[in-house]
Amino acid sequence: MSRKKNTGRSDFLDELVGAADGEVLRELVREFAPSRPEIRRECVGFLKNRVSLTPSKQANAISVTVFALWDELQPDLAELDEYGGGDYETQDHVGDLLYELHNELEHGKAPKETRRALLEEVLPYIRSGNSGMVDPLYDVAFASCYDEEDWRHLAEQLESAGTDWEIENARRIYRKIGDREKYLVLRARKMEYGLDYYDLATFYWEAGEPERALEVAREGIEKGQGRMTELRSFLADRAKESGDRKGYLDLQFAEALDGLTANSYRTFKELCTDQEWAIYQPEMLSRLARTWKEEQLKIRMLRKEYEQAIAILSEIRYPNERRWAYEGTDVMKIAARLEKRYPEQVLSFYMGGLGNLNRNATRGVYADKARVMVKVRRVWLDVMKRPSEWESYACKVKILNQRRPAFQDEFAKAVPGWNDL
Repeated sequence: MSRKKNTGRSDFLDELVGAADGEVLRELVREFAPSRPEIRRECVGFLKNRVSLTPSKQANAISVTVFALWDELQPDLAELDEYGGGDYETQDHVGDLLYELHNELEHGKAPKETRRALLEEVLPYIRSGNSGMVDPLYDVAFASCYDEEDWRHLAEQLESAGTDWEIENARRIYRKIGDREKYLVLRARKMEYGLDYYDLATFYWEAGEPERALEVAREGIEKGQGRMTELRSFLADRAKESGDRKGYLDLQFAEALDGLTANSYRTFKELCTDQEWAIYQPEMLSRLARTWKEEQLKIRMLRKEYEQAIAILSEIRYPNERRWAYEGTDVMKIAARLEKRYPEQVLSFYMGGLGNLNRNATRGVYADKARVMVKVRRVWLDVMKRPSEWESYACKVKILNQRRPAFQDEFAKAVPGWNDL
């Protein structure tokens, strides 16, 4: 039931406002707005849309709003920076105000001196990196840049900080504004990962230097560390454009093998003709044992190699986390698909999920085990058609837990016929 609105207070406030003359109302604003940035911001936002302002005063209004937002969030930001974070409420509050500040800069027309002054306030917190607000602070810094001069100024400030992250952002800015020399100097300082080479290769490609771009990309494939997906994709696109079918497939094959999954297996196979697949398939299968058991299982099912699949399933432990997180997983779906072909092995897999049935536990754990027992029952009754074996096993479990009412309650809810055993 909604709370009744107290109209008496607002009515009385209306009476007071109506009784006050203009000078009193101006005094009211002067009393509270200077020391309360949130009130100052609200007042400016209210008035600037209701009074006629010259362009210069409109710009002043934006400046006041910008710094009112900053003054409002800065004390909490300073505390987050000092202690390396804070409670969720404070973080959300600061994050929301930074978002508002970003929007005010991005959609408004803040004067240059305002944007530069704000940037001087923001940069120390970016350099510190201790507040947990680095990304939204960068958003504010980027939103303060309206032209090439602004971007260059920000890049120079970041470059002077000298840390990897600031240098990376400075480098991106120099690339954005077309300063080839500065970009290349900073890019040359770090060429370690595949993404570093990809960045330089695409720079040369966009600059109309395709041979240099390909040279850098190939060097990255040979020397780069870490993620290589973008580099391989770049070179694969070039190979496809030039009609180099083998080069294209070799790159796609390398990507498929890099963390082999059922999805990458399927995707690569679909790229190949039957003749091409016959060439690449043996190498892919030789790598299969190096990937995760779950992916091995899915690939064997894709290949309809059910004996290998059930052998792998037998090596996988039934998930011991909460069942609700696993009921829809691929492993559980595959187990269900294999029930009729290999009921004994699948039954063993399911029973592995029951764990110790003679131990006190929470009601939630009992409910989890009851859901597993439903699968055990289904295999014994519906697949194997052995009701006597099911009843014998279930009765033992029931008797073993006869002094655990929560256990009996959860099993009665989930397992059909439990109370009749």
